[in-house]
Amino acid sequence: MLGSKKKYIVNGNSGIKAQQIQFADQKQEFNKRPTKIGRRSLSRSISQSSTDSYSSAASYTDSSDDETSPRDKQQKNSKGSSDFCVKNIKQAEFGRREIEIAEQEMPALMALRKRAQGEKPLAGAKIVGCTHITAQTAVLMETLGALGAQCRWAACNIYSTLNEVAAALAESGFPVFAWKGESEDDFWWCIDRCVNVEGWQPNMILDDGGDLTHWIYKKYPNMFKKIKGIVEESVTGVHRLYQLSKAGKLCVPAMNVNDSVTKQKFDNLYCCRESILDGLKRTTDMMFGGKQVVVCGYGEVGKGCCAALKAMGSIVYVTEIDPICALQACMDGFRLVKLNEVIRQVDIVITCTGNKNVVTREHLDRMKNSCIVCNMGHSNTEIDVASLRTPELTWERVRSQVDHVIWPDGKRIVLLAEGRLLNLSCSTVPTFVLSITATTQALALIELYNAPEGRYKQDVYLLPKKMDEYVASLHLPTFDAHLTELTDEQAKYLGLNKNGPFKPNYYRY
Repeated sequence: MLGSKKKYIVNGNSGIKAQQIQFADQKQEFNKRPTKIGRRSLSRSISQSSTDSYSSAASYTDSSDDETSPRDKQQKNSKGSSDFCVKNIKQAEFGRREIEIAEQEMPALMALRKRAQGEKPLAGAKIVGCTHITAQTAVLMETLGALGAQCRWAACNIYSTLNEVAAALAESGFPVFAWKGESEDDFWWCIDRCVNVEGWQPNMILDDGGDLTHWIYKKYPNMFKKIKGIVEESVTGVHRLYQLSKAGKLCVPAMNVNDSVTKQKFDNLYCCRESILDGLKRTTDMMFGGKQVVVCGYGEVGKGCCAALKAMGSIVYVTEIDPICALQACMDGFRLVKLNEVIRQVDIVITCTGNKNVVTREHLDRMKNSCIVCNMGHSNTEIDVASLRTPELTWERVRSQVDHVIWPDGKRIVLLAEGRLLNLSCSTVPTFVLSITATTQALALIELYNAPEGRYKQDVYLLPKKMDEYVASLHLPTFDAHLTELTDEQAKYLGLNKNGPFKPNYYRY
């Protein structure tokens, strides 16, 4: 797909809400539709003999400088650059090892890097990014760099940054502004440092949650005169983009990666199916068998969480507002309830709706002693954590990302990651699945950056089916998978091109 030149032709008019893109061999429709919308250091001695046995179970921490804010440090990488702000640049070697491991599980990005770096399809692109900064993100950033882009990066979550990976990126020359455990003020400062730099202005945005896009709209709206497009990967950020579009305030084209097949059906489902157990186990050491769990939301994230917990022997309840998702939950063997009906009896409450105030103070007051409360949605709005910061309640830090919130009568709940995204705050996620999402992001950036003027209007677009299929095909060799090919007669019978796309845009996988 990227190894040869391709021609795009867009047909449509202002009265039609669908655009068509013609690849060299196939027309492909784009649908635009609304989306439903105190710290513990590692208990180990870091000595010359032990550094090589470093574990990634938590971000490496040098306890000698835990209390010093990275903003107060003067650091330079080996090339003399200080255009970054990370916890400790000396951790770069550890981060580089993690990135090298991630590369082995991200075959599509590595293939894309190899196939497209000769053409440099992102030459001249200046990408400002705000995502989780992990080893997987590092592979994406270095791929974008290999394809010709300049990148500046901040974290979309104050707890998910791997400090050693951020250090490795800074050592490699990427301006990265992020560290694990940022304050809210640090969070916005880091984003501003990425955007507000003399002699450099972004022309592409890669966002996860919409905070970067929001900051530019709020502080530097004139920058959008040179920005070619936005690529957004989370349901929260996509929802914000559709709101801007509806209000007529979206001034550049945007790609909705969250609702692409390769993001929603793989990252949201399979990633959460594995990482929910990892996050809960690392933070609480609990046994899942026989536990009563309520999962709020039965979208792809909720489906993954429910499947994992059911397989471990948990008794799982589901809450839903959508009758279609609700019926799916019922037919998958889960009991559909209202949260009020089970809140007194459940052992674990998990939110994954993308909404706000799903778990309110009233719910929290009624929970049983030692109930575990956590969030698997992107935003920290699903659990009303602010309502717990009152004088009559006592907060007690148990370990990193684990707090007891204690009521006057002695009842306590276990709150994980202060209501922020559990898996990326408290554990790790499967690299292979993130390879699928990262490859989709890279292709979306290439498409928007190289699109001729006028192809995309100031609206939100879905990726073409052809691109989703291409991303999937790049990952199949890992499994030694052999695709069946249509015969000419079969292709004619189905009315398909032998090379795809194989499903219409309205197909639900």
